[in-house]
Amino acid sequence: MKRLRDRVAVVTGAASGIGRATAIALADRGAHLALVDVNERGLAEVRSEVEGRGRRASAHDCDVADRARVEALAEAVGREHGRVEILVNNAGVGVAATFEEQSLEDFHWLMGINFWGVVHGCKYFLPWLRKADEAHIVNISSVFGILGMPLNSAYCSSKFAVAGLSESLRAELSDTAIGITSVHPGGIATNIVASARFRGGVDADDLRARAMRSFARMMPPAEAARAIVRGIERGSPRVLITREAYLIDAAKRAAPGWASQLVSSGWRGFLPKLMK
Repeated sequence: MKRLRDRVAVVTGAASGIGRATAIALADRGAHLALVDVNERGLAEVRSEVEGRGRRASAHDCDVADRARVEALAEAVGREHGRVEILVNNAGVGVAATFEEQSLEDFHWLMGINFWGVVHGCKYFLPWLRKADEAHIVNISSVFGILGMPLNSAYCSSKFAVAGLSESLRAELSDTAIGITSVHPGGIATNIVASARFRGGVDADDLRARAMRSFARMMPPAEAARAIVRGIERGSPRVLITREAYLIDAAKRAAPGWASQLVSSGWRGFLPKLMK
């Protein structure tokens, strides 16, 4: 996009992590924000930060897995702001378990937010984006949308699906003024593990605490947000964030069989060390 100032941007999962940081980064570039999350307290805090930067902001309590609520959300944002030029589909959750150990209910719960939330956002905001002289959709995938990882079958499924959806939309909208970027972050210091579901006979509280300590050492969300905003400005089809994302992407391209075999053979020793 040639200009971000005075654009209206919708950001889902805006109450924390990458969503919050991206909303603030867009506000710093002059955009107005429609902030979406189920965490009303977090939304109020981000709204205050955005307004403190002299930008308009609206807060919307919405579960993106709920089709009817996202349809109503698009109408509400349109009424309040009059237009939408940027959509950032960021809301996401995690489930840590082997495929055999996790329930189908967990799988559906995760897919509802991570994948269907993106579908719903694209579907109901696309008519608004088409009205703009220039618009952009950002879909947050993951490095786990490049290479399948153990204990994350549901998460990987959702992020591969987001990447595929983004590629299809990019092809379909190539003759329009709407750009599409899929984002593939590696380890970012977010709170995703705080809401993640841990299965398989583990001490969930202990594992969650260790995972949160590990995540706290990773890249700050603000740095990831800067990369996302650069991707919007440059019209990048894909944005990789963190060194491991570049390494995994290169390995998957150069030797996909080797990369998958390395993960399969090494994960049982690697993950316990990661979680210390």
